[in-house]
Amino acid sequence: QVQLVESGGGSVQAGGSLRLSCAVSGYTYDSSYCVGWFRQAQGKEREGVAAIYYITHNTYYADDVKGRFTISQDNPKNTLYLQMNNLLPEDTAMYYCAADCNPTSRGVLGAAYWGQGVEVTVSS
Repeated sequence: QVQLVESGGGSVQAGGSLRLSCAVSGYTYDSSYCVGWFRQAQGKEREGVAAIYYITHNTYYADDVKGRFTISQDNPKNTLYLQMNNLLPEDTAMYYCAADCNPTSRGVLGAAYWGQGVEVTVSS
């Protein structure tokens, strides 16, 4: 039912920017409170990066991305974005779009629905 397709990943130097996009379909917003982004670096568990809560109208950001990353959604609510500025080598990871999520949970249980992931590589 729910499909999430990410795009916009790539390789950049430290200090550069990337904008990730997630095309969402089949998502029932009335039954889900959270849509967001997770990332998984090599040898580490998947962790929440940023999320939007539709019931409370709040956003969540992991401490290490605050002030650098911005999550947003277009008006039709069919595309989710993650603007990543001032990228650091520590941001290198596979980034996953997620629906019906809990961004404070780690691993694949952090969300009910996942995109296929896009690779982000930041060189020093």
